[in-house]
Amino acid sequence: MSAKKRVLLVEDDVNLGNLLQDSLEIKNYEVVLKRNGEDAFNDFKVNKYDMCIMDIMMPKKDGFTLAKDIRRMNATVPIVFLTAKVLKEDTIEGLKLGADDYITKPFSMEELTLRMENIFKRLPKAEVSNQNQFEIGRFKFDNTHRVLKLDAKETKLTTKESELLKMLAVYTDRILEREVALNAVWGTDSYFAGRSMDVYIAKLRKYLKEDPNVEILNIHGTGFKLIVKK
Repeated sequence: MSAKKRVLLVEDDVNLGNLLQDSLEIKNYEVVLKRNGEDAFNDFKVNKYDMCIMDIMMPKKDGFTLAKDIRRMNATVPIVFLTAKVLKEDTIEGLKLGADDYITKPFSMEELTLRMENIFKRLPKAEVSNQNQFEIGRFKFDNTHRVLKLDAKETKLTTKESELLKMLAVYTDRILEREVALNAVWGTDSYFAGRSMDVYIAKLRKYLKEDPNVEILNIHGTGFKLIVKK
């Protein structure tokens, strides 16, 4: 059974907020409800979410400002705006901030959940590759036998080390998003899986440091990139 999607819902209308939270929880979402943008951002800084749904007009911090702050921390989490009216200027502003959708009030729960599901379907999934032999700088990596070889030295990798290194190799010189790697290798993007992956990344860096032209970069708030300097 897949883990529940976690949704940060930001709505200052008490009745609408409660109704949306209850309805989404019935649909098997895990929902955290905040009444203003400031509280929402403080929560987002310490917790992980699969989607943010927010009103535009809110006290303390409006939806556009909140979205801008969230985007500085996370470039990929889906953002959906709830608004009483959609002006062209608002739509353009939201698109500039990286909004994934707009829903105009009043709306049905069926419309909201369908739009949410469509966004989740569009999210990037791990690239599937049948390749199991890789050259990474001076290293030769055999994913089938989970062996990383440099000249005569062989390092036997654990299953997760090998799976994670294969993903990094497939995405060489491109960003491998955290959520993509976690779901592919760990089967979940939970907080604890994320901490576990960070440990494995550190181990892989230790193995690869013998070739100074090979490096795993942290891409802040997004993921990792394996680079091989020519």
